[in-house]
Amino acid sequence: MKFTPIDLKTWHRKEYFEHYFSEVPCTYSMTVKLDVTSVFERGRRLHPTLLYCLAAAVNRHEEYRTAFNEKGELGIYDVVHPSYTVFHKDTQTFSVLWTEFCPDYEQFCAAYRKDLAEYGNKEGFSPKTDMPQNTFSVSMIPWASFEGFHLDLQKGYGYLAPIFTMGKCREEGGRTLLPLAVQVHHAVCDGFHTCRLIDELQKILDE
Repeated sequence: MKFTPIDLKTWHRKEYFEHYFSEVPCTYSMTVKLDVTSVFERGRRLHPTLLYCLAAAVNRHEEYRTAFNEKGELGIYDVVHPSYTVFHKDTQTFSVLWTEFCPDYEQFCAAYRKDLAEYGNKEGFSPKTDMPQNTFSVSMIPWASFEGFHLDLQKGYGYLAPIFTMGKCREEGGRTLLPLAVQVHHAVCDGFHTCRLIDELQKILDE
């Protein structure tokens, strides 16, 4: 893991960061419908495939890898890994796991299966310890196909990493659609960046 500090004096987003982080702290969310038809047509498992595609898209762009490190320094990680929730039916609770991102789809899925087999049935908030700081959050709500979703974070104005929430699939016009809510910090991510990410995510899914 490499962390490159940002020099605010020369950073092209200096004015925007200071405005949306300090002057008018602002986060925002957007909910879209992803076409996941091809995932099912190819017989792939939905959850690891979505995790891989999200991580692949996120890691293409610095705005989604921008964060504060343990020293409070603003900078950019060279890579970020998905952390995600698993549900425990018996207790109706969940745990947060994480899997190291790998650009190779099959290798990532193998690592995901290994983590799920080792930690998926262990209860507690974070059974897989030593979660690195360079992660982003992905949650799944498979019981409802929502039109909008927003998180209210008490300390959200100091949190720069993107947060993704996925819902239940539904059929529309012969296609399988999945709701995805994207929550980001305006200090590092504008509407253009969010729309670009969603477009790229859909292309990765289709490919």
